Amino acid sequence: MFGRVRKSFARFFDTERAETDNGRDKRTHNLFEAAAAYVSACAEDDQDQIDEAAGWVSPEALSFGVSELACRAVIALARERDESPQTVARALLGLPAA
Repeated sequence: MFGRVRKSFARFFDTERAETDNGRDKRTHNLFEAAAAYVSACAEDDQDQIDEAAGWVSPEALSFGVSELACRAVIALARERDESPQTVARALLGLPAA
């Protein structure tokens, strides 16, 4: 009788331990991590990584993160090239100078 009770408790605690471990392994990603992974996957044409990164956050958050990444990239390139952000952005998109 006590053996059965002990086995039942052991199974219960093993289940609880497994659920707790799974919770620790599942890491949440913030929108900037998602945006960085999404944009770099797009640049490498890696559809699996694109799909994975797109699932980390809501579409609205991903859109905001990608927009923020674009702004920061244009600013960094403008500083590096000693040009205006507008000139750099237009050049990256293949548009004529304004």
